[in-house]
Amino acid sequence: MTSLAPLIAPSILSADFARLGAEVDAVLAAGADVVHFDVMDNHYVPNLTIGPLVCEALRKHGVTAPIDVHLMVKPVDRIIPDFARAGASWISFHPEASEHVDRTIGLIREHGCQPGLVFNPATPLSWLEHTLHQIDLVLIMSVNPGFGGQKFIPEALRKIEAVRRLIDASGREIRLEVDGGIKADNIEAIARAGADTFVAGSAIFGQKDYGAVIGAMKQAIAAGRRPEPLRA
Repeated sequence: MTSLAPLIAPSILSADFARLGAEVDAVLAAGADVVHFDVMDNHYVPNLTIGPLVCEALRKHGVTAPIDVHLMVKPVDRIIPDFARAGASWISFHPEASEHVDRTIGLIREHGCQPGLVFNPATPLSWLEHTLHQIDLVLIMSVNPGFGGQKFIPEALRKIEAVRRLIDASGREIRLEVDGGIKADNIEAIARAGADTFVAGSAIFGQKDYGAVIGAMKQAIAAGRRPEPLRA
């Protein structure tokens, strides 16, 4: 089980874009740890969202929390330097969207950000055999990427468990993030499977009281991270 402190990463995809700066301020004040960017290009996924200018605008607005950029774009290399300059902290991408995964990982690190790999529900984990020693984050998609508000795919729990075993065996501090359908009523099981970073969009921004839902999530995560009692 991870020793890294758990992080709640609200996805601004579900925020009110007419008042985005205030929304991000409010969710961070309510206890969120990371700002999550879902970047879609209407090519790799069937939706179009936000680019580096939004990241830069939030930094200029005064956001100092880590910004976690999930690139659902193809190709990926062209836009990585732009997000790095805009203030990204982590940049993760889908291995299928890169012509040369090793080169893309290196490009992210060369531009001062922490690289991560993203795995769709049907993407095999075999990519990690060649890359785990190079990355700082593994993101498991528990929905098919492209749209917010989808239901959590239960089979993702087995994938999370498998990645946790790989990370633990590596001896490196690598974040294990999960994105898709996470809510207060299933986050405990996701934490128990080994995740330490939790992306939630509509489950947070769709509520009136951000602090209440984030507090409930953190309590559930703590319960999921407690050691199982020994059986007689």
